[in-house]
Amino acid sequence: MSAPKPPTRTGFNLSALAVREKSITLFLIIAIVISGLFAFNKLGRAEDPSFTIKAMTFYTVWPGATAQEMQDQVAEPLEKRLQELKWYDRTETYTRPGLAFTTLTLQDNTPPEEVQEEFYQARKKLGDDKLGLPAGAIGPFINDEYSDVTFGLYALKAHGVPQRMLVREAETLRQQLLAVPGVKKVNIVGERPEKIFVEFTYEKLATLGISAQQVFNALNDQNVITPGGSIETHGPTVLARFDGNFDNLDKIRNTPINVGGKTLKLADVANVRRGYEDPAQFMIRNQGEPALLLGVVMRDGWNGLNLGKALEEEAGKIQQGLPTGISFTKVTDQAVNIARSFDEFMIKFFVALLVVMAVCLVSMGWRVGLVVAAAVPLTLAAVFVIMLMDGPRESSTASRWAR
Repeated sequence: MSAPKPPTRTGFNLSALAVREKSITLFLIIAIVISGLFAFNKLGRAEDPSFTIKAMTFYTVWPGATAQEMQDQVAEPLEKRLQELKWYDRTETYTRPGLAFTTLTLQDNTPPEEVQEEFYQARKKLGDDKLGLPAGAIGPFINDEYSDVTFGLYALKAHGVPQRMLVREAETLRQQLLAVPGVKKVNIVGERPEKIFVEFTYEKLATLGISAQQVFNALNDQNVITPGGSIETHGPTVLARFDGNFDNLDKIRNTPINVGGKTLKLADVANVRRGYEDPAQFMIRNQGEPALLLGVVMRDGWNGLNLGKALEEEAGKIQQGLPTGISFTKVTDQAVNIARSFDEFMIKFFVALLVVMAVCLVSMGWRVGLVVAAAVPLTLAAVFVIMLMDGPRESSTASRWAR
């Protein structure tokens, strides 16, 4: 009597299929390796991975109001309006005399793709309620982009050059840097607002019987732009315009002030000069000298190493084209940190791969061990492809892995 035959397995066996179809297996291995190398070179590299901050801030100014008035008449109505948002979580408000600062926070489970839409709806609601604020209230001023990280800082300096000329030069350089691939925005930091100062001679005001308010009213009445209508002719229509706005210091000095039937010039009772905000609220110094900073923000998912090289090349061209006496120097650059983290990751990756292969070869033999060890880089290659296909949100950086 013969022994019963063991039951045959009819299930799908991937290993047997791979061994049987050697040409297809080899083709897939080569395709995965090439695709992984291509995806790895195309992945974004940044010092920190990009993430969505689900919060925005805004502040409102009401000169002369107390902290309690700012809370009751300004902050509270705006907070109630924001509670209508779909993903609203909470608002936190800090008030002081004349100022209310509010932070709007969305729910933690808010989908990242809907955050910008929520911020847009918040802007609409705040804009609608702006007309309902007390007379004299200014704002709200909204900021929903404070999460931007500066990739590189560049200092623009010129000894003895007026800052308004330096600001114009900074605006020109800003347009050049925006043309560099991978640059999202360029912020100019350290600009001092230019103002026109009217300094009264109070002895003359008292002698002539003129109050400071009369001078303010005269300036406000003069510095206006009023439409004058149009003149219909047989040819083109001619637009008429009353030119009353101030465009130079002499025009301000010659502003007429009518008091008691007499007409005086502003220069008779005040000194008019052009200057900068004093005291300055924010000043920048580089190596002990006044300067302006240009902060470059990188696009999400971009390769920071490539951007660093492009900015280095563009900065060299800018420096060569600047007038004598103006310098454009690099202050900080994230590309240096990215390169260091990237090199560290590559060293750790190859060391780990060699350790895995050595352990597999020793414990399983060279044939089985080689197959098992080869699965590690193949798996990583497939992961790189998936990361690239998923987009910039998840294609963060190899530098993050090195940490």
